[in-house]
Formats: sequence, structure tokens, C-alpha cells
Amino acid sequence: MRKIIVSNMISLDGFIAGPNGELDWHLADEEFEKRAADMLNTVDTILFGRVTYEGMASYWPTAVTSPTGTLYTEGTKIRVPTQASKIHTEIAHKMNTLSKIVFSRTLEKVDWNNSKLLKGINKQEIMEMKQQPGKDMVILGGGDILSTFMELDLIDEYRIFVNPVVLGGGKPMFKDLGKRYKLKLVETKIFGSGLVGLYYRPEK
Repeated sequence: MRKIIVSNMISLDGFIAGPNGELDWHLADEEFEKRAADMLNTVDTILFGRVTYEGMASYWPTAVTSPTGTLYTEGTKIRVPTQASKIHTEIAHKMNTLSKIVFSRTLEKVDWNNSKLLKGINKQEIMEMKQQPGKDMVILGGGDILSTFMELDLIDEYRIFVNPVVLGGGKPMFKDLGKRYKLKLVETKIFGSGLVGLYYRPEK
């Protein structure tokens, strides 16, 4: 069965973005990007809520370049800058070509390549997706979508990358859960930048 993985950068005080959506505190150096690229090679679908989707869709289509100055997605040639690393380019290609499902009650359409809009999170529908052949799925972001997936017992693994910064406010990763969730630590990774990766699985 396909797994649903959560993968997020987080501050020491539990935020995935600053008060105004700031992400400039992320320690996303080449060592972390290599880990991110490896993860994206194991999935074929990215799951988003509206806010994270809109941020990602505004960034990745023009984030990086190939040696020719263009990034090729499926059927689309995009003009982009010329300074990105090979790993960043690989990540951008994955982000732009992987299937994406956006859960939003307010969006009317999604335009980013290979994106599909769903108005709600239905447990039976997600379980059927998990039982289909394919690679794993990953949730990027937090808030309402993450809380709903947790409440429906749909998450198989959490990959949380703790940045050595206290933001003092912002967008929390976990929102309005209302109960305790016990997790088991299965892997740790300390990066040269000071970032700490913590991998958890739910305790059944």
C-alpha cells in the first residue's frame, strides 16, 4: 500500500512560515536539497492545501534553469533564471511534473502543471488512492489539511526538519487538533547547517 508522508521545514517553536508567510529562515542548502530530491524520487503525488499550493505554484515554475536557460516540463517550455544548482534544478523538474492534488473549498481552478482540485478530504477516497499501484504520496504544508489527515488516521510518516530559529509567531504546522497523537521516532539526521531531521511514525 502507498504511504502518505508529511515533509516540512519547521522552526524550533513549531511554525512552518513566519507571520507574513516568510520562509527566509529555511536552511535549505545543498545537503538538505539532496535529501529532498531523494524523497521526491520515492513519490508520484504531492498533496497541498490552498495556501501552500499557491506559494509553490508561484515559485517552482520559474525557480531554476537547465544549461539551455529553459526548464522543460511535460509539454511546456519555461524561461527561467540561470544560477540554480543541478540539485535545485532536479527538484524543480520533479515539482513541476509530479501529480498534484489540491484540497480547497475556495479555489475554482488550479493551473499549475498536473494539478487536480478536490473540494474536500474524503477518507474513503484517500484510502482508495493509497491502495492504487504507484509510489508514495507526500503532504507539503500544514494547518487544516494536515490536521484533517491526522484526524482521519491517514498519515504513515512524518519527516520534520527543525531549523535552529525561534520565530515568535507565524503559521503553525499543527492546527486545532484537540487531542494527543503519540509518535515513534524512527530516524534522525543532523545536517552541517544545524538543521535536524526527525522522522516519526504514528504509534498504533
